[in-house]
Amino acid sequence: MDERLLKDYNSYLRIERAMSRNTVASYCSDVEAFLEWYCGAAEAISDTSIEEYLQFRDGISRRSQARVLSSLRSFCSWLVLEGIMKENPCDKVDSPKLGRYLPDVLSVGEVMDIMDSVDLATWQGVRDRAILETLYGCGLRVSEAASLRISGLYFEDGFVRVVGKGNKERIVPLGEIAAESIGSYLQVRPLPRDAESDDILFLSRLGRAMSRVSIFNLVKKQAMAAGISKEISPHTFRHSFATHLIENGADLRVVQEMLGHESITTTEIYTHVEASSWQRNIMEHHPRMMRKSK
Repeated sequence: MDERLLKDYNSYLRIERAMSRNTVASYCSDVEAFLEWYCGAAEAISDTSIEEYLQFRDGISRRSQARVLSSLRSFCSWLVLEGIMKENPCDKVDSPKLGRYLPDVLSVGEVMDIMDSVDLATWQGVRDRAILETLYGCGLRVSEAASLRISGLYFEDGFVRVVGKGNKERIVPLGEIAAESIGSYLQVRPLPRDAESDDILFLSRLGRAMSRVSIFNLVKKQAMAAGISKEISPHTFRHSFATHLIENGADLRVVQEMLGHESITTTEIYTHVEASSWQRNIMEHHPRMMRKSK
């Protein structure tokens, strides 16, 4: 495997494409796995070798195969830009057909149960409640919540400045409940460990920015405390935020802007989530759709 080639591709994604650290890591991991399997010259990569590799990875889901193909397409596009290849072989490879993905969503009652399950007797509990209220109240990605800055809070104007994918900034409304929770946390926020952590909003017990894993574990812990058996993650709050907005009549374009989606088609998934909810309700209650009990 040409490690220099992979290093240059990594630099291209970070500097020229301005992709996030997580996205760069995901793309490079997929490409590295392919190159280790391929063991040939980069300029000789063909559509046949791509298809054979996807068959080799047959054990992974179609969604994962589609992600791998997307990573390899990006890599080969870069090889074309560098003059190493004349054309992108991935253009001749069909993407796996994917079904419509409907994310798990919490009901409003379940969200409230999780919020109420937090023990506010400690400063960590006050912080955890603020994190959960921010995830749900602003529809943030976990990485966005972890990197929130105090300087990005505008309580009087009712919004927060968020840095999303590709270092793109957006303004998100900050509701009263989330604002009150953050305000309560700021009163007990620990001293930052260093200058780098001084402006970070949510700090760990060590005085540094909380990791994505820590927030993930927090969500899992509070779901269990609330007696919720659904498999949830921080992203579940983002899904629930969007779905509840649309259920209550919010404009799709407004939700798109708040979520930071580049394409409206990404946001449209929540109209399907909402539709599947009322479809189940009809199926359960319409007299001509219920099975007769024996």
